[in-house]
Amino acid sequence: MLNLEQLAGLLEQNRAAASGRVREFAIGGKAFAFNSQPAIMGVLNLSADSWYRESVCLTTEAAVQRGKVLHAQGADIVDVGAESTLAAAARVDAAGQNSKLLPVVRALRAAGVLVSVETYQPAVTRACLEAGANVLNLTGTDRSDELFRLVAAHEAAVIICYVPGANVREVGDFDLAADPIAMMYEYFARQIESAQKNGVDRIFLDPGLGFYYRNLQDSAVRVRHQMNVFLNTFRLRPLGFPICHALPHAFEFFGDEVRCAEPFFAVLAALGKTDLFRTHEVPRIKAVLDTMKVL
Repeated sequence: MLNLEQLAGLLEQNRAAASGRVREFAIGGKAFAFNSQPAIMGVLNLSADSWYRESVCLTTEAAVQRGKVLHAQGADIVDVGAESTLAAAARVDAAGQNSKLLPVVRALRAAGVLVSVETYQPAVTRACLEAGANVLNLTGTDRSDELFRLVAAHEAAVIICYVPGANVREVGDFDLAADPIAMMYEYFARQIESAQKNGVDRIFLDPGLGFYYRNLQDSAVRVRHQMNVFLNTFRLRPLGFPICHALPHAFEFFGDEVRCAEPFFAVLAALGKTDLFRTHEVPRIKAVLDTMKVL
């Protein structure tokens, strides 16, 4: 069981990293002060395959309404995706994604809501940035130079996800024998260099804890891995950019109380110095972060 001694030992071994500061910047005219105030990203799923039913919207009208609600509840950014990352979910081509995404992006931007688009396809990235999207939530590595140039050309931000494969739908096994933070650090260092070379200066780093790995199907193994990464997140801060975490669900443990899982993981993520919390449960996460700030 997690205890104070473990937390104290983790801090003592990595004290220099814990004191590191990350870059702060504005997105769409909104300034973010990550070192003193973490931000929240609400989730909006346009795919019927997404299992978190509360976030699924199958019409443009429903999606726009949910996006506005998330914003009113405290989401600084709303992340919109048209293809589920679940292994068995249907693939959606660029035309199919754009037909769902573009009306929602345009409507939310017209309402003053900052929008992130989750995709790994260049055609979708280009169309959504042209429609006003502020952030690319990049869930792939293929053609990344092209994607970074698109982000730079539109003065947008990018979330670089840890994706050991061409894209989120093609990740393989996770190396559980190695230190995950060390692997991620090397990966992110290379991706940051590429992004900056292509003109991108607004960057988030996402360890990709919500992605499907074939060898993380045992719930105890997966949750242990997720908790370990959350608490060790601050070790990525020397890279100099804010960390984004997608909060997981652990439904095997939470059962009927699965909507309480993300708030639980938010506590661990906050202790690890997460800067942007990606969540389906915006008001719950806001309450957790507001309370932790008081303490």
